[in-house]
Amino acid sequence: MSTNRRQFLIGAGLTGFGLAGAGKLLADRSDPSIDSVNTVVSEKVPTVAIPTTKLLQRFAVIADTGVGRDVKIGRYETKQYAVADAMTRYHQKNPFNTVLMVGDNIYNKGEMSKIEEAFEIPYRKLLSQGVKFYAALGNHDVRTNNGKDQINYRPFNMQEKSYYTHTHGDVQFFVLETTSLVKPKSPDRVAQLDWLDRSLAASKAKWKIVYGHHNIYSAGVYKIDAAMKADVAPILKKQNVRLWINGHDHNYQRSKPIDGTTYLVCGGGGANLYPVAAQTWTAFAASVHSFGIVEVYQDQILLTGIDSKGQIIDRGLVNLFA
Repeated sequence: MSTNRRQFLIGAGLTGFGLAGAGKLLADRSDPSIDSVNTVVSEKVPTVAIPTTKLLQRFAVIADTGVGRDVKIGRYETKQYAVADAMTRYHQKNPFNTVLMVGDNIYNKGEMSKIEEAFEIPYRKLLSQGVKFYAALGNHDVRTNNGKDQINYRPFNMQEKSYYTHTHGDVQFFVLETTSLVKPKSPDRVAQLDWLDRSLAASKAKWKIVYGHHNIYSAGVYKIDAAMKADVAPILKKQNVRLWINGHDHNYQRSKPIDGTTYLVCGGGGANLYPVAAQTWTAFAASVHSFGIVEVYQDQILLTGIDSKGQIIDRGLVNLFA
């Protein structure tokens, strides 16, 4: 496997953190609430038992995508387009109807003047086949008109709200506007947290999945977000949410279950990559342009990470019953 292609920082890239050797145990940015064991660094795709029950739903996940045109060369040849092409090829063999778009949809300031190159062109084939994108706002998106132009943009399917919910069969998604949640003095913070708690409690869906742009747990440059951990994580635990998804850190990460919740980072959608170093609560992490696939079965979810060449880099299971 080409370490240059993967750009792993768990494995070959550890020297940037003062660590060496692909089998080295990494130091923990420890969290006392996590029951963890040391993570052995590996470039191998984790081996999991693929569920044998009927596949109920399949979703794709991208974040930190909207880089649009490469101004240096004046052509649409960014990493975003490579990931979009890989996702389109995957869809041809493994169809999905829904893409979770987890923020920073348009760089650098969320300007709708860039919507064509940042969204409509790279995902044109998927859009033409009826695939729907459900967007969350990222910190870059709210820099213009507080994100309202994106909220009202119909192909983002945001229901004209900065936080909202959408349901697909046995799966209900709860979409957050996390730029407000990471700021303790934000006027919308309390109302949004109350909405999340009440909406999750009222949900009759078998699977409840929450996503938003900012991370709660990350082994990358943003580490553990104290405000999100204090305010959002307890709601996820209380309401038995098994999967949380975010972007913000420009890499791919999957955690071990933390208080029953698996934390998935899919920030490799096109922007420049950020380093990542696995912690004791990390199941898998790689600094690589990529997208995620969420496949829902009766009592399990299969998570798959796929790089911009269409190759599988990660597989992991989320269990409905902890």
